[in-house]
Amino acid sequence: MSETLPGAAALRADSMSAWRQHRYGEADAVALETADVPAPGRGQVLLRLRATGLNNGDIRVMRGEPLLVRLAFGLRRPRQAVRGMDAAATVVALGPGVTEAAVGDEVVCELPAGGGLARYALAPVARLVRRPAELDPVVAAALPIAGGTAWQALALGGVADASAPGGSSAPGSSRQRVLVIGASGGVGTFTVQLAAGRGAEVWALCGERNRALVEGLGAARTFDYRAVQPGSPELGEGRFDAVIDIAGTAPLRVLRRLVRDGGRVVLVSGEGGRVLGPIGRLAAASILSIGAKRPVRPLAAVAKADVLAELMALAVAGRLSPVIERTFAFAEAGAALAHVAAGHVAGKVVVLAE
Repeated sequence: MSETLPGAAALRADSMSAWRQHRYGEADAVALETADVPAPGRGQVLLRLRATGLNNGDIRVMRGEPLLVRLAFGLRRPRQAVRGMDAAATVVALGPGVTEAAVGDEVVCELPAGGGLARYALAPVARLVRRPAELDPVVAAALPIAGGTAWQALALGGVADASAPGGSSAPGSSRQRVLVIGASGGVGTFTVQLAAGRGAEVWALCGERNRALVEGLGAARTFDYRAVQPGSPELGEGRFDAVIDIAGTAPLRVLRRLVRDGGRVVLVSGEGGRVLGPIGRLAAASILSIGAKRPVRPLAAVAKADVLAELMALAVAGRLSPVIERTFAFAEAGAALAHVAAGHVAGKVVVLAE
């Protein structure tokens, strides 16, 4: 037990502040309440939160949209009442059988269903990654979901590290060109940095006000998405080795024409109806890509501890810098959710737990 939490019995009896929702809706459905501090079960640890990063996924669960997500998160209301899945925290208690962590460990993780907008949260020990002492908790909390999604999107798109054996800087190879659509959000800003860091020539679509930001992250060329869309002559056809589509609105056949033979389109997200959301678009992409020379691959990103460790190592080395548009105090977490829900956040929003 930690010095501040002397025993398991006390943990179960103690209360904490938590931002909770009891119905699906907008940010006004989330309120600051008093709740019991949860007790860790087998394979779990109890965390004292230090910082929590917010993602679009938190907003989808908060709203319960598309309705299909309610099959996983709760039909009438979220089973996990607390939003926030990206956490930088301190381990304060161990569940039965946990030997991979110790009380006092400083860790970063992705909470499976949320729980980060509270003073304490439970996490599977398998999700934990030690936070290097030199990495600020606020920076660390911005990494897991958005950074991990960007990493996996580039891997699915075949974007190799030019400095690695067999990379695009090998003799006889040429520099890869990558187009990022929706480049100024959380996933987009990580995608641009990681692709540029791997030696790719990055082109990007984003809002006009964010073009300088995205160029500063390593994009060689940027375009205002209101003026230049996939299919516009400025982008041409067959110019890209990979297209990472985060915006999710362009027609699939138009996206395919952007890549050269052997290139790939990766769908990170997509628009759709209120019931199924992007499922129809993703299914169409899979069908369209059967036997195709220019496949369209839907991404199903998952939590990967090894990827998170790599992201933190890059951040410590100064090779990856999360764009944090704004931080909010814990007492302002409802406003933070409303800010993310309003859309057009450049980079990440992080809520401070302390």
